[in-house]
Amino acid sequence: MVLFKKILVAIDFQSSSDRALAAAIALAEPDAAEVILLHVWEVAMLGYSSAMYSGRDVLAPIRAEAQRALDVRIARARLRARNVSGMLRAGDPWQEILDAAEELHPELVVLGTHGRGLLGRALLGSVAAKTVRTAPVPVLTVRG
Repeated sequence: MVLFKKILVAIDFQSSSDRALAAAIALAEPDAAEVILLHVWEVAMLGYSSAMYSGRDVLAPIRAEAQRALDVRIARARLRARNVSGMLRAGDPWQEILDAAEELHPELVVLGTHGRGLLGRALLGSVAAKTVRTAPVPVLTVRG
């Protein structure tokens, strides 16, 4: 019985993401499932609205650094699993994870949690909590 054909792993380059990726690779190994790393970058434009109207592309360096960091994680993951790819998106992380899950149809979404507690969740929200509540597939959260 094949458990997983495709696993989506949301990563933010923190230690909790490294643990989530390790868990996803362990789950993918028995069936050689495809592992897709997703990094979502975002820039809060509050207070910086004039940057949107400047002639410079202020987001290009951020996008390039996010891609570089993602490429490093993909290369490391390929040392442990054969079928690893990645995708980079811009936007609200939980919404982009949800959109990717709806587009890619993985059997599982894996992501790390930061464990900020009730106050942190109340003030900042929780990508993991929103993803668990709204994802169209099971979500495995891995504590950092």
